[in-house]
Amino acid sequence: MDEATQARYRAMLEALLAELESDDQLGEEAQRTVTLDQQSVGRLSRMDALQGQAMAKATAARRAAQRRRIQAAFERMDEDEYGYCAECGEEIAEARLDLDPAVPTCISCARG
Repeated sequence: MDEATQARYRAMLEALLAELESDDQLGEEAQRTVTLDQQSVGRLSRMDALQGQAMAKATAARRAAQRRRIQAAFERMDEDEYGYCAECGEEIAEARLDLDPAVPTCISCARG
């Protein structure tokens, strides 16, 4: 992979990372502890709030996993291994990297 192409993927990864950071800040409020005050919030409203909190935490966990994948892609770039499958060593198609620049495997290995 030439330097210009790798620089383009690095910029895409950096943009994805910045978007994750922004989403984390927006999701912090939804993850806060739900109050037990039955006077101000009814039982069903509290259940809805607990469900919303659980969904926000699950979303935060998915963002953390994506962040780890992006950091691994940066490490592969630093080691000149970016763009090659972590399983078989074959080159990953640019169309696949265009869809997800953090992807670590070729389509053959991803299918199993």
